[in-house]
Amino acid sequence: MVSRRRPLAVVVLAVAVVATGCSGTGTAGTTGSSPPLPVATVAAPFAGHGSIGQAYVAGITPAAHLVLADAAGRRVGGGTTDDLGSLIVRDLPAGGGYTFREQVGRAWASTRPFRVLAPTDTPPASFYADQHLHVGLNYLTMRDGVRLAATVRLPPGKTLADGPFPTVIEDSGYAVAAPHSLIAAELHVDGETTADPLVPSTATVVGSLLAPLLGFATISLQMRGTGCSGGAFDLFGLPTTYDGYDAVQIAAAQPWVLHHKVGMVGISFSGISQMFVAGTRPPGLAAIAPMSLTDDLYSTGFPGGIFNSGFAGSWLADRVHDAQPAPGGQPWAVAEIATGDTTCLANQDLHGQAQDLAALLKQASHRVPALYDQRSPSTWAATTRVPVFLSGAVQDEQTGGQWPAIIGALAHDPHVWVTMTNGTHIDSLGPGTITRWLEFLDIFVAGRVPQPSPTLASLAPLLYHGLADAPVGPVPPVAYTTEPTPAAARAAFERQPRIRVLMDNGAGSAGPGAFQPVWMAQFPSWPPPTSHTVALHFGAHGALTGPVPAGGAVSFRPDPAARPATSLPSGNPWDALPPYQWAPVTGPSGLGFVTAPLAHDLTAIGPAAVDLWVRSTAADTDLQATVSEVRPDGRELFVQTGELRASDRALDPGASTPAHPVPTYTDPRPLPAGRYTEVRIPLNPVAYSFRAGSRIRVTVTAPGGDRPVWAFDTYRTGGSVTDTVGLGGATPSGLVLTVEPGITPPDAQPACPSLRGQPCRTYVVAANGG
Repeated sequence: MVSRRRPLAVVVLAVAVVATGCSGTGTAGTTGSSPPLPVATVAAPFAGHGSIGQAYVAGITPAAHLVLADAAGRRVGGGTTDDLGSLIVRDLPAGGGYTFREQVGRAWASTRPFRVLAPTDTPPASFYADQHLHVGLNYLTMRDGVRLAATVRLPPGKTLADGPFPTVIEDSGYAVAAPHSLIAAELHVDGETTADPLVPSTATVVGSLLAPLLGFATISLQMRGTGCSGGAFDLFGLPTTYDGYDAVQIAAAQPWVLHHKVGMVGISFSGISQMFVAGTRPPGLAAIAPMSLTDDLYSTGFPGGIFNSGFAGSWLADRVHDAQPAPGGQPWAVAEIATGDTTCLANQDLHGQAQDLAALLKQASHRVPALYDQRSPSTWAATTRVPVFLSGAVQDEQTGGQWPAIIGALAHDPHVWVTMTNGTHIDSLGPGTITRWLEFLDIFVAGRVPQPSPTLASLAPLLYHGLADAPVGPVPPVAYTTEPTPAAARAAFERQPRIRVLMDNGAGSAGPGAFQPVWMAQFPSWPPPTSHTVALHFGAHGALTGPVPAGGAVSFRPDPAARPATSLPSGNPWDALPPYQWAPVTGPSGLGFVTAPLAHDLTAIGPAAVDLWVRSTAADTDLQATVSEVRPDGRELFVQTGELRASDRALDPGASTPAHPVPTYTDPRPLPAGRYTEVRIPLNPVAYSFRAGSRIRVTVTAPGGDRPVWAFDTYRTGGSVTDTVGLGGATPSGLVLTVEPGITPPDAQPACPSLRGQPCRTYVVAANGG
């Protein structure tokens, strides 16, 4: 179901949106800094248009030299139209009276004045109500005149006359609005297959398949600048974000939409987009249910301040391709144009104006607030006011396991429920989550008492075996079905703990690596309020102990060549037991520290960190810290990891805690020569119960080799750099875990391997003894 050749990917670094190779460019100047242009005496034979912070022309003469003037007639930008006759000028202040000017001989031609929009320029209700959607492919007009492709999908066998329907929107830059049926393709109805370019991407399975089969209508919204949608791709720029507002309001105005309110669903790309739309607070939005999102595009694109050259690089290359105008770009647009769709053809005009990658990358190596804040899910999460059902895996190999950081941005919203699990990118959709997801949609979108769903149980083989070659445990039955009223069902749901942590996913009775958690822990908030921190300190000979050693030091030579570029050279990371190649830490390139065998189970649930006091022969060094469990049988289980470029060690003092250092990534500082400096490496959250008799281990290396799919554009040291780590005294290095007291896991220690997202290897003692 989800493509194995192109990961169910997400948004990364890719604020750095795409350069398509077309010739047009637009630049903005400063208002009032130039004398007024000559008076225009000729009407231009084309129109100028305003978007949020932008001005554009589309489909006019290629290679036209245009000047953008403000209301006072002064030049504020301009450029040359591209091969499709289009030009966008960005970063403009909102206001009226803008015109595009073109010199024609000695005269100047001008468009009619137009307004550059602000986010607050919301159209009247009639703008939305006058747009009528039908089953199949539609084109929605946005506030800036751009038209987006949107396909309406009903439950099988239904027509609009059978409505009103509870309705959800899936908003994605993947091929979401391709108008053929993913249900028919997966069930091979009438010879349909996923090879048909007009079948939506399997990455949109939540809206294209699951929701309709479970009784919801879906509106599959194609992000601007992709597929058959107009506009230029600018990953979560303000025009894209407010497209979501407009689409929600258009959908809510439809007579066949139940309660004139819609929800939003989706995983990965279409999970992330929900947080942006919810942050704009459209009145027609009932609830959102994002799966496998990220907290911040920078944290996925530059983990620890280091470019993610693996997943981020490949994902970005795909976005570059998808944003090209047909006959490049997404195949479904090419196929749709071939059917005679003239709107899709016209909508290609602005695709060549996708933002310039090289220019954005110059800013992206550090977290520039002006670039990233508007593209951060956490920024928009802070302004949401609708119920949220959030799910993800803490070893997510695509968007990354750091995503629970977004929970803090949602703390103001009392109607937020979170499910986290060990596992991979698609485990947010696993059977331990999907029933509660359906209960949430029934209650908060459909406004009904949840009903038993035999369809959900029957979908499991189709869904999970299509996603991965992995067995699946039973799908839990739908709860709250006996509540007398929708209000009673909602009240019962709201009494549940806000945070669920599914444990030992993959170790259930269905077989090793199955989509099946064994037990769960529940809490009212995150981090768990009953938890406490435990500090374990690095010592001589690779010891990891509670007491702080008296002092000492140990050195290693970080060398990314000693860590493979990826730990999944082949296979699918979502399969039951994928062919991980998780190399041991050997030789002078890394350090290991390990506890004595534990006397009791120790359950760590929450943030974690490795604090290093470092002295380096280089002005900067990249560091990776990984936590694992060493079993009595000599096997070693991956638990969690994190990275940090030492120059990015400056922390946000208001957000950082003993277990959760929060680098700003805005204040790079070289390491001081010849003396120790504290470098606190944030690890992704830990959700694991270390068993009695096992040992907790920490390894410190150059980044790489401990995550499938991710790779790092790290310093190529060739082993010539020496990093020295302080051991106790005035330089106490070690591990900080968030530990939940009083939890004893009900299951035996899971086999190694068996847990999803957690590979195993044979334990090899590091050179320093740990």
